[in-house]
Amino acid sequence: MAWNEASLHRWLARRPRTRAALDYGNDAAVLAKALRRPVACVDAVVEGVHFEAGTSARLAGAKACARALSDLAATGAEPRAVLLALRAPGAESEARLKALIGAVDATARAQGAALVGGDTTCAHGPLALTVTALGEFIARGKPPSRSRARAGQVVVATGAFGGSLLGRHLRIEPRFEAARWLLGLGATAMMDVSDGLALDLSRIARASGVAIDIGVVPIHPDARRRARASGRAALAHALHDGEDHELVATLPARSVLRALREAPRHCPGFTLLGNVRRGSGLRVPRDESSEQLVPFAGEGGWIHGT
Repeated sequence: MAWNEASLHRWLARRPRTRAALDYGNDAAVLAKALRRPVACVDAVVEGVHFEAGTSARLAGAKACARALSDLAATGAEPRAVLLALRAPGAESEARLKALIGAVDATARAQGAALVGGDTTCAHGPLALTVTALGEFIARGKPPSRSRARAGQVVVATGAFGGSLLGRHLRIEPRFEAARWLLGLGATAMMDVSDGLALDLSRIARASGVAIDIGVVPIHPDARRRARASGRAALAHALHDGEDHELVATLPARSVLRALREAPRHCPGFTLLGNVRRGSGLRVPRDESSEQLVPFAGEGGWIHGT
């Protein structure tokens, strides 16, 4: 059965509400509490690009919300609210759209935020969900940025990489707790790895005007499974597959011992990847069995439009 905007709005009006907004059902939501240092990000998820046709609404909606929240986590912000712009062809079922919206809301609530508003559009073309996440930076000092890596720091990650298309790309876990912990350790640069570990680290190096050497790459078991099927090295999958949504960060060298001591409690997947030095570019291991580092030439990872 095709969907109808008026029917969808009536359903939305009956849904349980949170106290995140003063009122619901308007074209704009007024948040109940002022944000001292607001943080905002937006991310789009398109059927056929970010998830396959036929993917369950629960997984697609959860991914749309979690992608935006993961970017928010990389700033060290606390999540407060999300907005959803939903575009769907006229033949899409109303039941599926309700399930998509419900999944976005449930994912936001699980992280302490809420779906407070948005927009629905009927249009030809693929289904698409665009989520805007709003957060609040409550820590003292400067928020982390990809432009704040400094020579002499160490590069760390919150987990392993590669093979996400085996299912993890639909089950994103924003690393808010790990981000808070990394901030407490003095993290200056931080980034959500969505387009590939090597590509995203090269972006930090370029934005900060430094060189990054990565001697250790934590390889996810999914990367090894993909390697057996693809014939490519598991290391290549870990460096270039993308959609891992782990955080990478740079820490002062003085924080390393404390980080290793506290990691089992705050971030079980914590790994020391390498170092930041003067210069430019990114170097990665030639292969798993070698300590030799080779320059990342910019090939691999995900770049839209290429």
